Amino acid sequence: MGMDKNTIIGFVLIGALLIAMFAINSKNRLAYEAEQKRVADSIAKNAPKPQAKDVAKATGITSKGNDSAKLGSFAQEALPKSISILENDVMEISFSNKGAKPETIKLKKYKTHEGKPIVLDSSAFHHFNYNFNVGVNQTAEIIDLMFAPQTVIKNNDGTQTISFLASDSLGKKIKHLFTLKPNDYLLDFSIEIDGANQLFSQRALNFSWQTEALPIEKDKAYEQTQTNVCFLENGDYDFEYISSSGSKTFKQNLNWLALKQQFFVSGIVAKSKMDNVNVGWTLPNEQSKDNYLARVSTTGQIPFEGISDHQNIALQFYFGPSDYNILKKYNSQLENIVPLGSGIFAFVKYINRHFLLPVFDFLQKNVASMGIVILLLTLLIRLITSPILYKSYLSGAKMKVLKPEVDALREKYKDDQQTFGMEQMKLWKSAGVNPLGGCLPALLQIPIFMSLYYFFQSNIDLRGKGFLWAADLASYDSIAKLPFNIPFYGDHVSLFTLTAVVTSLLISLYGMSNMQDNSNPMMKYMPFIFPVLLLGVFNKLPAALTWYYTISNFITLLLQFIIQKYIIDHNKIMLEIAENRKKPVKKSKMQERIEAMQESQRKLKELKDKSGKS
Repeated sequence: MGMDKNTIIGFVLIGALLIAMFAINSKNRLAYEAEQKRVADSIAKNAPKPQAKDVAKATGITSKGNDSAKLGSFAQEALPKSISILENDVMEISFSNKGAKPETIKLKKYKTHEGKPIVLDSSAFHHFNYNFNVGVNQTAEIIDLMFAPQTVIKNNDGTQTISFLASDSLGKKIKHLFTLKPNDYLLDFSIEIDGANQLFSQRALNFSWQTEALPIEKDKAYEQTQTNVCFLENGDYDFEYISSSGSKTFKQNLNWLALKQQFFVSGIVAKSKMDNVNVGWTLPNEQSKDNYLARVSTTGQIPFEGISDHQNIALQFYFGPSDYNILKKYNSQLENIVPLGSGIFAFVKYINRHFLLPVFDFLQKNVASMGIVILLLTLLIRLITSPILYKSYLSGAKMKVLKPEVDALREKYKDDQQTFGMEQMKLWKSAGVNPLGGCLPALLQIPIFMSLYYFFQSNIDLRGKGFLWAADLASYDSIAKLPFNIPFYGDHVSLFTLTAVVTSLLISLYGMSNMQDNSNPMMKYMPFIFPVLLLGVFNKLPAALTWYYTISNFITLLLQFIIQKYIIDHNKIMLEIAENRKKPVKKSKMQERIEAMQESQRKLKELKDKSGKS
């Protein structure tokens, strides 16, 4: 199979698109340092002061009851601080009666890269808070209020509920009710209020929610590049990259908000809506020793329903994996959090959702080894794309047969490249050769490659699954740790990256050996550029992707050899070309316009040449 100029251009375009995409998606924080510092300083000036509970925790001094000066009529006899627990098969949530809020969330089915339990939102930074009236022009914060915890109730359907109650002597009540379903990561949260007209102004609950993403994966820097603020506004999903500190304001109808890191999510969902929401996010200072990826602080309003003095506000918290199948079942568009395609490649998410993911799920249910699952998935993809590949090789073989005639035209019109191009097009057309036969199949493979790029980066089922020397297919494999960092490459050696690069290079060398037009020195080196770029780009990407690319390249080499040696009959091709030349050439309207334009340019050139001579 010959590698014609169009094929090379196709692969160059692929490389250019991929590198452009990688450049856009990479979160090179060095480029944003000035902006990050400016925004971070601005947020720091307006950041809330540490809560009294945090100061008490740091100093070791704790309060046994409510502060009567701050809580007004809600000041009661001292209540001891207590912890209550709801748990199911997948998570365990500890609740504190101070503020009646979740305090620690542990995920049972997942571990950190160090083998420790995954704990979400366990720091003092995390809380859900709101103000309520305790007197004339006097408000208090719910996180300062001690609630009376009720007994955990286990229902027949497997759900568990716990409630916390606070009341005053005038009959006003605030009740927090939490419900956890079996085998579920979504926590239902209901705020029941008696005396809402006295306790809250503006017929709304003004709340704040703080959460943070803690490092979980092996590569903290890479995990941070995968951390986003995601939201659903007026039923439309969008997200913000957290490459630097920033903020965003939503005037009305915010359905839910989530902080997503590489494979896990903390989110808040409103059963009705949230209005006037302001979200700010910060990154740790590079000089500090803070061990978090990002922090999100949110303020907003939840409007009351009607004018009743009794209000019931329904919310939900999601603490769990960024798993498409899990998030999909909630029917809230939460599955959009899983980045299966974005930007100019947003369309590939449909390939991932409706083809790759179902096939992958089927294979992993029936095959024990995740590496073999990827192997089988690769074979299926190559089987589907083999007709495209065959047409590309067939087009290259036809062009190789026509090479002597093309060389003759090139020699005849060596001083007139425009006429040479016209005559070459006529030659190809008369022989029944599609000049785009090598370029288009290469371009058509871009969506497949990009869908797999997103798929392997975001699929949590790969996390912790080993294969051969790779301990975790969701992260890069490393056979050697370098004592220094190489720009564009990194500080480790990924063997799967090397095998992907070597097989890509072999494909290029094989194509060069069959190339029809090697007169252009630049064309000689073009096929080598992409494999070299892969060395730097792939070194930090998941081993699943580089393993797939290695297999795919090996299959390509094998198919090239088999098709070239045993399937494509060159004598038959020559006979086919001879028969095509006997047929009348039918030109498309596009080709007629192109040839007319070329003819017009040729005549214009001839006139210029004549006028120049005269």
